[in-house]
Amino acid sequence: MDLSNLKYAPRSRKKVKRIGRGEGSGHGGTSTKGHKGQGSRSGVHMQAGFEGGQMPLQRRLPKYGFVNIFRDEFQVINVASLKDFPGSKVDAESLLAAGLIHKKNLPIKILGNGEISQAIQVEVHAVSSSAKEKIEKAGGKVKVLGVKKTILERKKKK
Repeated sequence: MDLSNLKYAPRSRKKVKRIGRGEGSGHGGTSTKGHKGQGSRSGVHMQAGFEGGQMPLQRRLPKYGFVNIFRDEFQVINVASLKDFPGSKVDAESLLAAGLIHKKNLPIKILGNGEISQAIQVEVHAVSSSAKEKIEKAGGKVKVLGVKKTILERKKKK
C-alpha cells in the first residue's frame, strides 16, 4: 500500500448539491426553493422559529412552573472535599485558592457528604446539620456568616 492506493471510506464523502445549474442536474428551475413566496426570493432572511405568520411553536406551548427570582444560589462543597484541605481555616479566599469554588462573592454552603478527621475552622454562609456535626466531632469550629449580608454586598458592587 502506498499513497497512490488511498481511497476515502465508502459513503464518507457526500456530493455537493449544485443548485441552479440546469434541468439536467435535477436541481434546476426553481433551484429547490419551490414556487413563489418569500423563501423563493433572493436575499431572504427569516428569524429562527418564524413560521410564516402562523403562531410559533414556542408561543403555542403553555408556560409552566415557577421561577423564584429571590432564590439564593449557593456554591456547594461536601465535607469529603475538606478532608485534605491545606491549612486549618476554611473561608471564601482559601476555598478559591484551593480551586473548590469559582466565584468569591456567591454564598458558600457545606454539605455533609463524606467524612473528615482533621480539626478545621470553617467560615461559610450556610452549613447543613450533618456537616456541622461532623466538623465539630473532628474537633473543628463552624461559623455561619449568613446569606443576606452577601446578597447586599453583591448589589453594592453592581
